[in-house]
Amino acid sequence: MLRGLYTAAAGMVSQQRRHDTVTNNIANINTPGYKQVNAVERSFPEMLVSLMGGDHNPRGSLGKLNTGVFAEESLPQYTQGDVTESGNITDFALVADLTAVDPSTNEPIVFDANGRKVLDNGEVMYKPQAFFAVQNANGETRYTRDGRFKVNDQGELLSSTGAKVLDGNGQPIILNAPITSLRVNAKGEWLDGTSGNPVTTINPIGVTRIDNPNLLIREGDGNYKFTNEEDAANNAGPLGANDAMEIRQGSVERSNVDSAQSMVDKMAAARAYEANQKIIQYYDRSLDKAVNEVGRV
Repeated sequence: MLRGLYTAAAGMVSQQRRHDTVTNNIANINTPGYKQVNAVERSFPEMLVSLMGGDHNPRGSLGKLNTGVFAEESLPQYTQGDVTESGNITDFALVADLTAVDPSTNEPIVFDANGRKVLDNGEVMYKPQAFFAVQNANGETRYTRDGRFKVNDQGELLSSTGAKVLDGNGQPIILNAPITSLRVNAKGEWLDGTSGNPVTTINPIGVTRIDNPNLLIREGDGNYKFTNEEDAANNAGPLGANDAMEIRQGSVERSNVDSAQSMVDKMAAARAYEANQKIIQYYDRSLDKAVNEVGRV
């Protein structure tokens, strides 16, 4: 009986976390560049329930039993968000469709809707993603899809949180002309707003390819980071020759949150939470009878 009590309690904790994850997605439905997060749930390891004799030797099996469920992790979904025009010349939307090659066959990999592919040898590969690279106040590199940039009095191109936007060489971008007189093409290169000629004195906006985006940790304010330098060195790099990428000035990438599905998931989590709650109440009444009524007989 107590095992069932613990299992129901574990279900309540798991559904609470799922509910919080969905609520956070809904709260950021209008946040540019936000990527939806999905709560991954799994059961505790199975255990074999055996029928024991007086000599403590198993004489039969009652089957397998799971001892509960837990929310193992939260995985972002890096699908492309809708791009909408903002009319602000310091806004930049990143539209990218990056490719990967199967190392055993040298053939392009076709990923599923979640950006995942299991190779024939059992290795799991994830669809690479493109990010703007920014530098925070501590000189640390962060990655973002929020292209709502701005320019300070020193001509530095900054993110919406005040981080310095980096070029392809990892250096901060400094404008030597008013932003109103400049334009940016699809490759991130700066052009003269009047003549359309390239401005070679300003480095292009850098776009970083992340081979395994699931190694990124959400830091807040639309920024992501790697947990260690080794992961950054092995997964962050320049775009490949076959990578399709486009920077659109005057536009922003909306969040990829599916509002309708999020509301369904939120209600499902609440219903599952209530079901586990009723199970606990049932066990509580059963234990009350066992102690106060059966014990008197």
